[in-house]
Amino acid sequence: ADMFANEEGGPEPDWVITEREQFSDFRDLNKDGKMDKDEIQHWILPQDYDHALAEARHLVHESDVDKDQKLTKQEVLDNWNMFVGSQATNYGEDLTRNHDEL
Repeated sequence: ADMFANEEGGPEPDWVITEREQFSDFRDLNKDGKMDKDEIQHWILPQDYDHALAEARHLVHESDVDKDQKLTKQEVLDNWNMFVGSQATNYGEDLTRNHDEL
């Protein structure tokens, strides 16, 4: 009710319709109208999605100013806040260690 209070006879917002479709098409795998433990696990940790790779690609995409698919030290420094806030860098902790590649 905090996000959407369904008033009788009122239309549902587009995002609610989209979420219902996502649930029925992708989340409720056994089509029983609810999510069981296995369906929740599949949703949170999908087998076909590599979180680390996705985060690394995101960091490169957002920080690679010259779009050469390589990050220079300056590109990393210019976007330090993105790296410090990333799980891929252990929330910045890994940036404090010496790295030969930098």
